[in-house]
Amino acid sequence: MNKILIIEDEQRVADLLRHGLEEMGYLAFVAYDAEMGLRLFRSGQYDLVISDIVLPKMSGFDLVKEIKKHNKNIPVIMLTALGTTDDKLEGFDAGADDYMVKPFDIRELEARVRVLLKRVVSDDAGLPEKELTYADLEVNLLMKTVYRDKQEIKLTPKEFNLLTYMVQNPERVLSRTEIAEKVWGTHFDTGTNFIDVYINYLRKKIDRDFDIKLIHTKPGMGFILHSEYENQA
Repeated sequence: MNKILIIEDEQRVADLLRHGLEEMGYLAFVAYDAEMGLRLFRSGQYDLVISDIVLPKMSGFDLVKEIKKHNKNIPVIMLTALGTTDDKLEGFDAGADDYMVKPFDIRELEARVRVLLKRVVSDDAGLPEKELTYADLEVNLLMKTVYRDKQEIKLTPKEFNLLTYMVQNPERVLSRTEIAEKVWGTHFDTGTNFIDVYINYLRKKIDRDFDIKLIHTKPGMGFILHSEYENQA
């Protein structure tokens, strides 16, 4: 049975989450503030964390950063009463894997939990490749490092995951919906532009200092990783 740690200071919400997940076959544990959540996380083996953003004693963003320092691979879902693009970006930058806005349907939460746990199982099964290359871009899947023309490029976890998916699917247009589902494990929210924001983040790091641009926009369709895209236009 998968163990899930819930960090939520509203007891009503925490109880709802715990009871709902337990009815679906998970082992659920609750912490009512960030410090307690961090202590429980460090003292136990959990398969997934669900954390509110607004917490006593530490923000949810800072909490997720500490959790990811301890275990960078554990999936984290962040909960909030707000759903702005900036909130989502800050959550993803902190290392969150998914994001849900209150109020939400417990069945939708469970579906996202299932997707993230399945992803971890797939990762643990072993990657077919340890390194990905495209043009002069090198991505090491084990070391989580990126080099372009032998120059190391520092990426956040979300930037790394997005770039990895693009390198795994080069010279093919990737829609925002596909990126949301495959990289974020969620449905694309047309009310926000966080995918475009992350594409721009990657462009600044991957393309800005190089003559050949690799990341391109296909207007009305999505994005493509292509070393000769402009020449084909």
